Amino acid sequence: MRTELRGPVIAQGDPEYDEARKIYNGMIDRQPTAMVRCSDAADVMTAVDFIRDHGLELAVRGGGHSGGGLCLVDDAITIDLSPMRWVRVDPAQKTAWVGGGSQLRDLDHAAHAFGLGIPAGIMSTTGIGGLTLGGGHGHLTRKYGLTIDSLLGVDMVLADGSFVTASETEHSDLFWAVRGGGGNFGIVTAFKFQLHPVHTVGVALTLWPVEKTREVLEWYREFLPQAPEDLNGFFAVLAVPPGPPFPEEIHGKKMCGVVWCWTGDLARTDEAIAAVEEAGRPAFRFTAPMPYPALQTMFDEMLPKGLQWYWRGDFFDRITDEAIDVHVKFAENLPTALSTMHLYPVNAAAARVSEDATAWGYREAVWSGVIAGIDPDPANADVVKQWARAYWHDLHPYSMGGAYVNYIGEDEHQDRVQATYRHNYDRLAEVKRKYDPNNLFHANQNIEPAVGKAA
Repeated sequence: MRTELRGPVIAQGDPEYDEARKIYNGMIDRQPTAMVRCSDAADVMTAVDFIRDHGLELAVRGGGHSGGGLCLVDDAITIDLSPMRWVRVDPAQKTAWVGGGSQLRDLDHAAHAFGLGIPAGIMSTTGIGGLTLGGGHGHLTRKYGLTIDSLLGVDMVLADGSFVTASETEHSDLFWAVRGGGGNFGIVTAFKFQLHPVHTVGVALTLWPVEKTREVLEWYREFLPQAPEDLNGFFAVLAVPPGPPFPEEIHGKKMCGVVWCWTGDLARTDEAIAAVEEAGRPAFRFTAPMPYPALQTMFDEMLPKGLQWYWRGDFFDRITDEAIDVHVKFAENLPTALSTMHLYPVNAAAARVSEDATAWGYREAVWSGVIAGIDPDPANADVVKQWARAYWHDLHPYSMGGAYVNYIGEDEHQDRVQATYRHNYDRLAEVKRKYDPNNLFHANQNIEPAVGKAA
């Protein structure tokens, strides 16, 4: 491969190897045979052919944010797209082509110059590829839908090494599948997005003592679903980080709160969230206009690369009294200063897309929940794992059964993947059989090819 590729091949024993195999989640410590850093689609095609023809194991790394670390497999070859970080915006058509190794910060920066953006994530270090292929949600989801609802097309390398463009008019079955079906069907070397108007948004943080979790959730579950679509607010339990904008007296305190993003008239930001007073006066309230990319970077410094991460997720169409009991219990027992739970809204615009339009199986969900055990110290890895698993175990009975696929780790059973795709699973398995009949792309939340002869 070293003689055939433009990009470097970094193998075990090479001086750069240990650095090259690091990903965002420091809990993942795996030893791939090599990291193949592809500089373009031609490199990807060559690498796929080489790996397949030599009977080697294959994994794919886009932005390297994989919570479950599925982009690294012991003794496998990782095709690393990180050199493919580029964005080309067409301001007249309000579209953007984005390289498969790009991070959200790359697209946010390039699109912001034209007053444009897409609904994608809450951290700028997240990879565009993994987030989009899993469906994608973020601060703009209630206004503009899921990330896949803004996807117009993809360039892909398939298991046979061929290159295709998939869209509504070309390879439409493949385009349907990649909108939520993960990395099961090939390697996306570039994404084409429809961009939306967004420039400066109203940002608000409202926090209450953790003892108010019940009252705040009882209010939030009624308010959020009927709030204007210009208003997005995700609920969180957290320990307040030290530093601005938080006053010193609440640093380190366990609290619950909502992070708000308002895309309407900036002068009406306070009015848009005025109803928070119904949950009781917040102990802390911060409101300010921000450029959209600034909001996307708000949590980057607090959560740098290399922390220990373990997460579990579920979809919810309601927040029951029983679920609130669980949230109260575990919020009061956060195991570390960075561990948290978020409920991201996925309703409004996202819910207006038909259930069979994309592979995303939960258009009627209102929230995508994630429980994240986080700490910088590897000695606390088991502590955060146990807390997250116990929290999920107690909360899961009040969920819809499936989860945002990017929150499913390799230690969860295959039935979790099927529960996540629900009525779409069989159709996805048929597309898998057509484009990857031998399951070359299986280092993911895997959809096995349907039984039968490949198309």
